[in-house]
Amino acid sequence: MKERRGLWVADLGDGTYQNPVLYTDYSDPDIVRHEDDYYMVASSFSNSPALPVLHSKDLVNWKVVSYVMEKIPFSDYDEPAHGRGVWAPAIRFHEGLFYVYFPMPDEGIFVSTSEDPRKGLWSKPICIKEGKGFIDPCPFWDEDGKAYLINAFAKSRIGFKSILHISPMAWDGKSLLGEGQHVFDGHDTQPTIEGPKLYKRGGYYYIFAPAGGVKTGWQCVLRSKNIYGPYEEKIVMLQGNTMINGPHQGGWVETQTGQSWFIHFQDVGNAGRIVHLQPMIWEKNWPIIGEDTGEGYGEPVTTYQKPDVGKSYPITTPNDSDTFKGHKLGLQWQWNANYKEEWYHLDKKGLTLYATHSKKPLCDIPNLLLQKWTAPVFYEDTTLSLDCLKEGDVAGVISLGTAYTALAIEVKDGCYHLVQITGVRQEQEEARHICVWNASDILIRMKVDRKGIVSWSVKQEGKLKRVGESILMTPGRWVGVKCGVFAVNRKDMLGGSLKVSSFIFRKAR
Repeated sequence: MKERRGLWVADLGDGTYQNPVLYTDYSDPDIVRHEDDYYMVASSFSNSPALPVLHSKDLVNWKVVSYVMEKIPFSDYDEPAHGRGVWAPAIRFHEGLFYVYFPMPDEGIFVSTSEDPRKGLWSKPICIKEGKGFIDPCPFWDEDGKAYLINAFAKSRIGFKSILHISPMAWDGKSLLGEGQHVFDGHDTQPTIEGPKLYKRGGYYYIFAPAGGVKTGWQCVLRSKNIYGPYEEKIVMLQGNTMINGPHQGGWVETQTGQSWFIHFQDVGNAGRIVHLQPMIWEKNWPIIGEDTGEGYGEPVTTYQKPDVGKSYPITTPNDSDTFKGHKLGLQWQWNANYKEEWYHLDKKGLTLYATHSKKPLCDIPNLLLQKWTAPVFYEDTTLSLDCLKEGDVAGVISLGTAYTALAIEVKDGCYHLVQITGVRQEQEEARHICVWNASDILIRMKVDRKGIVSWSVKQEGKLKRVGESILMTPGRWVGVKCGVFAVNRKDMLGGSLKVSSFIFRKAR
């Protein structure tokens, strides 16, 4: 059976690719190669499962293959905790194990390991640094048998930022051996330096780190002959005359053929922090990332020759559309908080969502089943069966950002009512009645345009009909807008259930 491709395809099929390689919100990416396989990790904040792991054979075509955690191991995350949770992780391979280090800025720095990320068998995370404000960790194993961990700091938790810190680490990577020391202060020349990745090449220790802020910054590289410095500094990639703002945090990787490449993100607002791939060269022991300007730094590329990895691989894209035919949810799906098994059921008939009781605004309900936007413009069609809904149930489709909107069926006085719910997180939510719905199923179409405006249609008498108000979306707290399905009961009673037959993305004309 031929695989269905997503809406955004980076591989142009002629030996070249276009950026972004993922028009999807995989923020703060880091990357590692092991033999012929490339693995990437990204932030997931308070969603579950947590901390996605993606796999590629050629750095252009990617698939989600596992998550490091099914749930975040703190009860705080049983409810939505916007902006908290798993921040920028790092992935490395060391002595037969893949290591993922990740910060939770309110809890500390953690590490989990796996022999094979594609099997999804990750160890229970170990906290190696407890406390608030420690972020963006990255391990490094030196050739002299010593190991280190570099990190940055979150001013919102610890009171300062723009400092990079290195600590000695045990060789097994599961504990720190001392407090370490600050190795770079970026306040004067590299403000808001963060996201450090530590490497070694040609006798130099290199720290790759973005500075200048997510939307307006640049890529900086530091180098020193001593792990603890002092470090020289150089800007190696700027936005320049391109439309790729930032360009922000990422990681360096070498192919099997010796090429250097750099993967990073760009903040584009509603779609979140999308992933770009840049060529990289070395000049006088300094990297130049992107298209060489001749001025000692690079600018991001929009199209380029694909990496030379020794052979060609098929075009593939992450999963998005779903007809819910398996026994497990697809890896494109995450919940709005730590999930519970009793929220849903999957069988050959499709997905059933059970209406849990809550009177909170939709944005703060944990059992929203969500996935990321997958392209700059698209349609998304959801087919729902309503037979098992009960009095007080509200169930339908949601587009979730800081501003959010949903089109749903509300069961009231024994009748189905089509309603539109709109709100802004931490402000008032409103529900507007559209019409009585006289059918036991419904097809809801969500349209997203290039301005990030969401509009709704429903299928009536075989034709799509626009309903409700169009809403300008705004991104969440450090995340892009997500879309998905939900079922909730607004009364103090046992809710019913919603059948979801399909959730299909389509190209917008």
